[in-house]
Amino acid sequence: MTAPSPQPTQPIQSAQSTHPDDTSGPSRPTARRAIAVASIGNALEFFDLALYALMASYIGRTFFPGGNPGVQLVQAYAVFGVTYLIRPLGGLLLGAYADRNGRKKALVLSIRLMVLGTLLLAVMPGYSTLGIASTLGIVFARLIQGFAAGGEFGAATSFLVEQDERRKSFLGSFQFASQGLSTLMAAGFAAVLTAVLSDAQMTSWGWRVPFAFGLLIGPVGYFVRRYMDESPALATELESDAPKPSPIVSVFRHHWSGLLIAGGALIVSTALNFMLQYLPTYGIGQLGLDASLSFAALFIAGAVLTFVTPLVGLLGDRHGRLRIMIPAAVLIGVSVVPLFLWLNASPSFLTFAVCTTVLALLKAVYFGTLPSVMADIFPARARATGLSFSYNTTVALFGGFTPTIAAALIEATGSPVAPGYYLLFTAVLSTAALTTALRTHRIQ
Repeated sequence: MTAPSPQPTQPIQSAQSTHPDDTSGPSRPTARRAIAVASIGNALEFFDLALYALMASYIGRTFFPGGNPGVQLVQAYAVFGVTYLIRPLGGLLLGAYADRNGRKKALVLSIRLMVLGTLLLAVMPGYSTLGIASTLGIVFARLIQGFAAGGEFGAATSFLVEQDERRKSFLGSFQFASQGLSTLMAAGFAAVLTAVLSDAQMTSWGWRVPFAFGLLIGPVGYFVRRYMDESPALATELESDAPKPSPIVSVFRHHWSGLLIAGGALIVSTALNFMLQYLPTYGIGQLGLDASLSFAALFIAGAVLTFVTPLVGLLGDRHGRLRIMIPAAVLIGVSVVPLFLWLNASPSFLTFAVCTTVLALLKAVYFGTLPSVMADIFPARARATGLSFSYNTTVALFGGFTPTIAAALIEATGSPVAPGYYLLFTAVLSTAALTTALRTHRIQ
């Protein structure tokens, strides 16, 4: 039998976890391979998710009837948001599967499901061909993608931070750096395609091209994960025949406060992430910017998220994580509204690119250490479950619906600055969660 997990009121240190089943020690030679294993599949999964947000206007015209572009866009984003509601279920089931059967099996299963959902989305005929069946078809495809992504975060993050206790902030940062890479790839495709194809071609078939590219990467991610080593935190326990307690029961019985803290800390990060994905649509529709230039600005943001995030993770291991995150959350809160005001007062590509880059830099500083902070709240035997449920519940409430909320707020208020006030609200919530983590869990 393994030692019981500590109650959530016990302190959790930043440099040395108090969970008895966590792994610490010298740097493992397999750390770089672990980063590749987690990142390639994670980037693929979030590449497909980011693509849907970027191609929403074309998807709306393809799968929703009517001639009002604004209504079609809201409908497309509504599908984007509704399918996030299944992510907490996917997080619970796939997270528990990862805790009981190993990170490796869960990561292989999640990438299989994501490839299936991407295939359906790439080949689904439009409304003019299948009618309402096509609309239901993309909802089903998005449900599969959402379920798969629900288990990806918990399993991949657990796998990363469990490689080396002393570098868990740096290793965990690649969870979000790979998401930045997915934004980079998705924005690159969108910028090139909208530059070389006409609007009619994009609506007819152009938006499907990057999804087909995702299908080509899928087998590579599957192969890499199929032959990876199991997480060192679970390898010994998986070989034991001793009864294993339910990770779901453990999380909700002993770590429910951790779920609230972990989810609360994630709120501003996930809202800002999806706001960045919405910004090209905002630039095109509200500011009248060229489509390819709007996507090019997001490409710059993706580069910032990809390369700055690991540097912040490295600083978190050396100087403390909340010392970085709390000031970043406050800075996000006080800067978003002025940025939106400036953007609308001087609508140009330069202004748009600067605002997008500043928001991406703030996000990278905030979420570079976030995965390891969330992971520290849960013991290894229930970590993937706790991470998956807290992450996906937050994403369902504050992430998937962010583009819909932003578009609806603009429609309802007539103010193009309304999305900035929404981000200010999320920054206040996350700052409160981080303060609670510092006070009650002693996370540094």
